[in-house]
Amino acid sequence: MFDEKFRKVMSKNEALEGFRVLDITRIIYGPWAANLLAVMGAEVIHVEMPKMGDLLIRGVSPGGVFPRNLSPGMMCCNSNKYYIAVDMHKPEGIEIIKNLAAKSDVIMENFKPGTFDRWGIGYRQLKEINPGIVYVSMQGFGNWGPYAERPSYDAYAQGITGLAEISGFPDGLPVKSQAWIGDYLSGTIAAFLTLTALHHREKTGQGQFIDLSQAEVLMRVMDWTWLFQEKTGRRRERSGNWDMAVVPSLIAKTSDGFVAIAAFPENEYLALCDAMGNEELKKYREPEERIKNAREIYPIIDRWASERTTDEIVEVSKKLGFAAAPVMNSKTIHENPHFNARKTVWKFEDPLYGDLAYPNPWHLQGTPGRIRWTMRPVGFDNEHVMIRILGLNESEVEELYEKEVLGKWDENFPATSPPKDWDGKKGIIY
Repeated sequence: MFDEKFRKVMSKNEALEGFRVLDITRIIYGPWAANLLAVMGAEVIHVEMPKMGDLLIRGVSPGGVFPRNLSPGMMCCNSNKYYIAVDMHKPEGIEIIKNLAAKSDVIMENFKPGTFDRWGIGYRQLKEINPGIVYVSMQGFGNWGPYAERPSYDAYAQGITGLAEISGFPDGLPVKSQAWIGDYLSGTIAAFLTLTALHHREKTGQGQFIDLSQAEVLMRVMDWTWLFQEKTGRRRERSGNWDMAVVPSLIAKTSDGFVAIAAFPENEYLALCDAMGNEELKKYREPEERIKNAREIYPIIDRWASERTTDEIVEVSKKLGFAAAPVMNSKTIHENPHFNARKTVWKFEDPLYGDLAYPNPWHLQGTPGRIRWTMRPVGFDNEHVMIRILGLNESEVEELYEKEVLGKWDENFPATSPPKDWDGKKGIIY
């Protein structure tokens, strides 16, 4: 059912309306960067290979095979885009890319360094066609340097940057985050840099080349790791669920689950001591003293929590004034009244896949982000882009199909071609 908040969101302006992004990216890192621009209103054209599409991600279906080739792994970073399938190994395919680049504000790619230059669609070639183009090249290790030729995936990036090495318990293995944070953080930074470059272009008329390294992004978000190394000469060690810089801040096991506790300000720390009935720990009321004595403080909190239920700890935290919350899972968050009231759990009806839900944290008053549809089959929007954007006629498009420059979706996908009056914008929000 329709909801007034959704009605208001869908009736407001989109901040990036009028900007066109040519998204020639694969897997997660690049597609997520373009997705962020798409949910804020940019027209994003996602390019894949005919027939196969992005095989590395369209087949990612955690938890089993979903109906109609639905791929949660790909859907989570590919909403609101137009899908075309162009064979860039053919001269006609390269010509299509050049023509689209001439009409675009941004081009994004995450292929092996030098690939697009060899194909004639690198930044140096495209800026001759469109001097204002913002060209975003997203690599694992950048476009130059000894590691530039190496591929990079999320787990690889978490390992080589040292992020996994500082994650986990002191006597255990380094731990990889199950969320693809290497891809999503790097894609988010790519979107931020794109907007920075577009702002610069608005002032100067000049486009530019953006070289982004996934590894460097992960290194940058490892908070105090590098200053600590520089000043002490010591590496940062694993500390499990204890934060050794903000004490106390931890995840503890309770008698019936897990609880997250944080009590860094002095008044909150003293409140936690009162909850535990521990006057002795109050001698560490100064933050510096708590950091020095963290390995004494944390075991005491862990023991106290283990003898109580999660609800008991949450209730006493509310009464006395420190932070505590149950460790939630995707099911409890999906059903949580707070996140549903704020529409953080964005539930919508996709025109192809039916009822879906994504997190949606884009709460801008005047230009809120929105999700209109999820991914589409390979080549679904070929006609829309070729005819409405590039101005080709139907016979020219048909010729491109005959030459296999253009292609359609996987034959296993039980869908029909969109109607001729398809405007590419159908999507129902409820």
